[in-house]
Amino acid sequence: MKIEQTEVKDLKAVITLTVEAADYQEKVDKELRQYRQKANIPGFRPGMVPLGLVKKMYGKAVLAEVLNNTVGEELGKYIEDKKLNILGDPLPNEELTPEMNLDEQTDFTFAFDIAVAPEFNAALDGKNKLTHYTITVTDEMVQNQVKSYAERFGQYIDAEEVKEGDVLKGLMTEQKEGGIVKENAMLNPQYMQLKTEIKKFIGAKKGDIITFNPMKAYKSEVEVASMLDIKKEEAAELKSDFTFEIQGITRHEAAKIDGELFAKVYGENNVKDQADFEAKVRAEIEENMAEDSKYKFGLDAKEAILKKVGKVEFPEDFLRRWVLATNKEMKQEDLDRDFPKMIDELRWHLAKDQLMKKYDIKVEKEDVEAYAKEVAKMQFMQYGLMHVDEQYLNNFAQEMLKKDDQLRGIVERVAENKIYEALKGVVKLEEKAISHEDFGKLFK
Repeated sequence: MKIEQTEVKDLKAVITLTVEAADYQEKVDKELRQYRQKANIPGFRPGMVPLGLVKKMYGKAVLAEVLNNTVGEELGKYIEDKKLNILGDPLPNEELTPEMNLDEQTDFTFAFDIAVAPEFNAALDGKNKLTHYTITVTDEMVQNQVKSYAERFGQYIDAEEVKEGDVLKGLMTEQKEGGIVKENAMLNPQYMQLKTEIKKFIGAKKGDIITFNPMKAYKSEVEVASMLDIKKEEAAELKSDFTFEIQGITRHEAAKIDGELFAKVYGENNVKDQADFEAKVRAEIEENMAEDSKYKFGLDAKEAILKKVGKVEFPEDFLRRWVLATNKEMKQEDLDRDFPKMIDELRWHLAKDQLMKKYDIKVEKEDVEAYAKEVAKMQFMQYGLMHVDEQYLNNFAQEMLKKDDQLRGIVERVAENKIYEALKGVVKLEEKAISHEDFGKLFK
């Protein structure tokens, strides 16, 4: 097989493959013999169909398939052997590919356009300065988290007198003839915008009747529409006063800070006393703050890397053509809208690949599984499940990794984290303690 490549110009080149009979004939004959063994043709026993008849019936289809596979294999091998760092995939060049006649030709020529990645240097060094922040965990943060756990594991109780934060159930009646009457209406005074309206309810008891104006109190068509079970447009036109007869008062009562709470948060027999509980809370906050710090360092490192890379020219005409060829449902207007973002992502992808090679970074199966478990753990925590059984966590993580998009995302995150960790030993690193409040300001 003859393979030629034009000189790379503007990051593009053409690879031409000339396939001769010696490159494919043996494969074609083998395929036809296999077809002969399988062919089910009336008048012939299985395996006894004349080869000439099989060739007449299937020859061109087999030849086309073998040519396609042979060209694909040889093209891939050529790119690998020449260590060409191509962008996307080779695309057929129809102008330089002669029309084929499978009945008469023995030699076939195929031409492909390729695009190669631009050259740049993404590596940082001691001239680059990055800051790693250590967020200070205060006693106040610990006590706020203890309070949060007490609230989370508290319970709802019936109350006799309204306090701030209570939810009220009752009968709402519009003060006009033929007005709205809403039974079992739910009302939460703490969300009212006018303090004068809130005060009407604080201290009230079951059976009391309060007169108030919903739209003046809440100043929200959505809130009032939901409360009265009417349309938002109807609520916007509502000007009447209503009476609210209190029929029920529900209050959320925080859990006591005792052994029962300790067990709910950290499991049975894992906390000795309140001091131990607070120590575990502190360690948990420190772990979360370390993750926040890691996230910030990653943002700063990525910014520094992309600044070092600078502006990079890409063969945009090829890339646009490739995107449309590999995404049949994409429309031109969608490509025009999203293309700048695609180029930014490609620049970052190439920079990461370069740094992974430079620092000899590899993403192992164990790394991916460990990160998937961390992602699963964080998802459970968002729902208040702080300490999920290890086996269940493993199973959940494995299910995540079965989804291609989630697997790709996790592999990307693992690779990035390893790059950022490697950079700590390369750049001029400043370790800096910072308060949680000041750390939050860094993102503004």
